Amino acid sequence: MSERKLLWTPSEKTIQQANMTKFIEFVNEKYNLDIKDYHKLHEWSVTEIENFWAAVWEFVGIISSKPYDRVVENLEAFPPETKWFVGARLNFAENLLRFKDANYAFIFKLETDDSIKMSYEELYDHVRKLHLALKNLDIKSGDRIVGYMPNTIETVIAMLAATSLGATWASCGAELGADAALDRLGQIEPVVIFTADSYIYKGNKFDLLSKARKVAEAIPNLKKMVVLPYVETDFALNENEVLWNDFTDGMKGEMEFVQLPFDHPLYIMFSSGTTGKPKCMVQGAGGVLINHLKELVLHTDLKREDRILYLTSPSWMMWNWVVSSLAVGATVALYDGNPLYPSSESVFKFIQDERITIFGCSASYIHTLKKLGAEPGKKFDLSSLREISQTGSALSEEGFEYVYEHIKKDLHFNSISGGTDINGCFAAGSPTLPVYSGELQSLALGMKVKAYDYDMNPIYDEQGELVCELPSPSMPLYFWNDPDNEKYMNAYFNFFPNRKVWRHGDYVLIHKDTGGITFYGRSDAVLKPSGVRIGTAEIYNIVEEMPEIVDSLAIGKLVDGDQKIILFVQLAEGVELTDELKNRIKSELRSRASPRHVPSEIVQVPDIPYTFSGKKVESAVTNILNGRPVTNRGALRNPESLTFFEEYAR
Repeated sequence: MSERKLLWTPSEKTIQQANMTKFIEFVNEKYNLDIKDYHKLHEWSVTEIENFWAAVWEFVGIISSKPYDRVVENLEAFPPETKWFVGARLNFAENLLRFKDANYAFIFKLETDDSIKMSYEELYDHVRKLHLALKNLDIKSGDRIVGYMPNTIETVIAMLAATSLGATWASCGAELGADAALDRLGQIEPVVIFTADSYIYKGNKFDLLSKARKVAEAIPNLKKMVVLPYVETDFALNENEVLWNDFTDGMKGEMEFVQLPFDHPLYIMFSSGTTGKPKCMVQGAGGVLINHLKELVLHTDLKREDRILYLTSPSWMMWNWVVSSLAVGATVALYDGNPLYPSSESVFKFIQDERITIFGCSASYIHTLKKLGAEPGKKFDLSSLREISQTGSALSEEGFEYVYEHIKKDLHFNSISGGTDINGCFAAGSPTLPVYSGELQSLALGMKVKAYDYDMNPIYDEQGELVCELPSPSMPLYFWNDPDNEKYMNAYFNFFPNRKVWRHGDYVLIHKDTGGITFYGRSDAVLKPSGVRIGTAEIYNIVEEMPEIVDSLAIGKLVDGDQKIILFVQLAEGVELTDELKNRIKSELRSRASPRHVPSEIVQVPDIPYTFSGKKVESAVTNILNGRPVTNRGALRNPESLTFFEEYAR
């Protein structure tokens, strides 16, 4: 482990004004404590779980029509047995729409277009009209409503209108291919789909409506597809399709937020589909709300006067995360398209022009800027920018240093890590702590995170498996179509025998001296190029349809702080891996899945490793390619197949 460099220390003024400091003062007074710093606060938050979450509820101002009877039941059991804020009734959308004034709710930008702004008053009215239009369709609590949309204001409006009625929301970004979108949205049988005619990427127009129609045709009992004219205004509609404005036109009446239990299903998020179709993770309204507000208000130090921008898409949980900023009354900036178009520094002009205060991005974005030699700090007025948040994959120490050297010397670099699974963070920043290169500042409040060795011992200053020893409110309620919770248990709780802890699938090192945490990438088969979760099965399903390919194996290799996908292919007898075949493989993956699914390298291999039960062994090859030992050779049907990968790695 290299020496970590101190990059930033918060000023006394920054510490004094931080929401985290105010929260410490709040809990000290409420519970007669004498907590002095973040580390003591974290220790208290994971030993006094009920008091901690009760304090968060009050501090962030959760709106509920009925108070809770008890903070938590069955804490030691983990979900799905654990129940949070029992007896409370609330509505997620009502909490995000608590402001109805002239302050900006949104600033929207599409690549080279001018920015568009929407006030909180306007937002409320747009949601109200769509709420009433959906109500006319007899949308009921628990119905699924989905978006297959670009990153527009309307996507958020659709989510808010759906959840105001108690419907459950799921979404895919426009960049996903029809097959990948159907693998996700088709499983949950939505009654309404929101989509757009097209989307723009790098100045080029791409058709979305035909992809959405392919999804819609495969879904029974679909009541309506609502189409936003996003790029074009003149296009024909099919039966059961309606333009957005026609759908909401003339809607009169007030919005009535349906009051529901804390654990009412709010979002369905999708796993990466490593061993088949993506798993559908059902998350509760109250759990997502209180966890997001904990992370936004305390860890991100978000305030009403802030303008927060995250480079994301409706496919990624960071979209769900950042739109919860509406509950704080901050301005959410949405950027749709390629953040490197028309130049590598386009986003920083947006930050300058719109006075963005908090900017979020992926590790790969920062590494790309570094490789391009971009120096936004020299070219733009970034005086408004006080924080950069980064997530998606592990950022190298050089990436941390680039931020301070070439973007801005004095800001809070808030590197965070968690997962779609919990719609939040296991490790997060604090504006009251120093920043060291390559190190996330702290474990997130209320998250009892440890690094375990394979004997289930907590370890420090060496790599181990990230585990969480206690539940948190935003852990999934259950998986869709998993009545016995078998998929749920296998996903998180069956890795360590005889010990019920959440094992997340990350290799981490917890620093004993600072309490910070360094991430070293995935310990499972989930691919995360540019921070976007991709299931290997999505690649296999397309590639192995090709007659030239007998078998395949997709592996993520850590390179410069990001993951690149290497696709190993076993070819049919007499077939050669020509450039033409490689290009066809890439073209199929790009068109049927997404550009993120396209491998950096395609390599011919004599054999693919399998277990005795007939499962591909991705973990062993992942370990080989990333310089880690292989621990499960005895479970392989053909262990000699690993020889090729070992030679390739050398």
